[in-house]
Amino acid sequence: MRFRPLLALVLAFCLTFAAAPTSVSAAFVKGPERGNARFGNIVNTGQAGECTTLPDGSNGSINADGQFKGLCLQPTEVFVKLPGTKRKKSDFAAAKIISPRFNTSIDEVYGDLSGGKFTEKGGIDFSLITVLAPNGEEFPFAFSVKEMIADSKKGKAIEPGAEFSGPTTTPSYRSADFLDPKSRAKATGVEYAQGLVALGGDDEDLARENVKNDLGGKGVITLTVDSVDSDTEEFTGTFVAVQPSDNDLGSKDPVDIKITGKFYGRKA
Repeated sequence: MRFRPLLALVLAFCLTFAAAPTSVSAAFVKGPERGNARFGNIVNTGQAGECTTLPDGSNGSINADGQFKGLCLQPTEVFVKLPGTKRKKSDFAAAKIISPRFNTSIDEVYGDLSGGKFTEKGGIDFSLITVLAPNGEEFPFAFSVKEMIADSKKGKAIEPGAEFSGPTTTPSYRSADFLDPKSRAKATGVEYAQGLVALGGDDEDLARENVKNDLGGKGVITLTVDSVDSDTEEFTGTFVAVQPSDNDLGSKDPVDIKITGKFYGRKA
């Protein structure tokens, strides 16, 4: 019984040394030896989703043949095409990104440059975004460069002023397992939420709510090159993409979304 306090003191002393961080582990967390200094500078700042930039005056040229990697596209503005009225025709209106605010970029996209065109093959090639339109309506969509084939009609070089345009594929914002407020989905949940009497009618809106479809869409994107570093084979510029919004598994009609921003990439 007399030795219990002494034993507890020795055990606490040993645990203190065991839990203390070593110089190696401390360097891993804070020190530049393991490359975490950049993380420490940008964490909780909203800068984690920003694409790399090149210095002004980078006016080199790269042969648009081979492969590209590390393609990053950072949206800076989003516009929603709202329906027109008797006094005003349908046009794009500036919208506010509300979810997620600092994580809307597409990154580490790679693919082929054969034939002087960008052919996307994989990477983090889409991002789920929700915007708030001036009329108070929220529009979710999947910003995507999936299956992008962007070709240049003026030469085959990546240089300032070069433009690469082509189609993209937009995946469905929701998966087939997503349950709506009445537990309806494409692959799970109940088949119908209404009774047989309601199903006997010809209500198209009711049928679209009950029968879910995993519908994607098609978009178009234009990449405009602004700066090129021939030594490192890096390039930056701006982009404009137009694609459909979410259709809520077929129950809603999508609207056109225009996304503008900046991009960064390099040859593989």
